[in-house]
Amino acid sequence: MSLTIVRVLLIGLGCLCLALGTVGAFLPVLPTVPFYLLATLLFAKSSEKLHHWFTSTAIYKKNLESYVQGQGMTLTTKLRITLTITLSMGIGLYFVSHLPFVQVILACIWLGLMIYFFAIVKTHRAID
Repeated sequence: MSLTIVRVLLIGLGCLCLALGTVGAFLPVLPTVPFYLLATLLFAKSSEKLHHWFTSTAIYKKNLESYVQGQGMTLTTKLRITLTITLSMGIGLYFVSHLPFVQVILACIWLGLMIYFFAIVKTHRAID
């Protein structure tokens, strides 16, 4: 009984992350890739069938497949992700302008993410 509840919860959270990631593909305020990565993890933990379905979608193949396989990301994907992160952090910085300590924390997080994407994640050429 408890296992069924956990599976349903994981599936529900996976669907929520999938929806947020899809909205993030169109709105610069929400990041797409982190939500898709989380959806992949949640689907893998909840159902092999859902995990297989998600990893066979065009969304997954376009944004995550090469990264998950250890090949890195295309420069276009990296730029799209970092632009979204930068816009999101910029909005956050604006709304906490009266809290300089929080602004410093957000700026450090942003810097860490930029270092991660451009110094750690491999860049590969897309094969057309």
